[in-house]
Amino acid sequence: MTSDPTAAWQRSVDDLWTLADPEDVLTRMRVLAEEFPGSDGSAHFELGGALDSAGHEAEAALEYERALAAGLDGERLARLIIQYASTLRTLGRAEESVALLTAASPHPAIGAAREVFLALALHSAGRSDEALRVALEALVPTLPRYQRSVAAYAADLTRMP
Repeated sequence: MTSDPTAAWQRSVDDLWTLADPEDVLTRMRVLAEEFPGSDGSAHFELGGALDSAGHEAEAALEYERALAAGLDGERLARLIIQYASTLRTLGRAEESVALLTAASPHPAIGAAREVFLALALHSAGRSDEALRVALEALVPTLPRYQRSVAAYAADLTRMP
């Protein structure tokens, strides 16, 4: 039976994320990223996440950009968009974060994370009414009652007078 080197690498990455110390994760992730047997942006994505977790947002942004350039799909792309957009917001690039999240497609693996991070980015961009609208609209499907009312109130937040 032949083992899949990319799957084995991913198991090592998953195990690494169980460590508590972000700097330790980063040190080890740098090694794993160098050992990545694939050709897509997975290594850059994981290294970006480790940099982000360790507080190195500017470096993380570069790795996320490399991951996008190398290509990702599915759940990993959805997660990258959330993480990269969050990093952009942290770096004071809120409008770029808004644009990235607005263009992103929904993915079941991230649930309402896109809307949550979009609301945060909108708020950071000084667009608080839009931020509140997006947050409320994300909550509407979870409400056992008052869905129509909350949806209408949310829409009113950004309706022109």
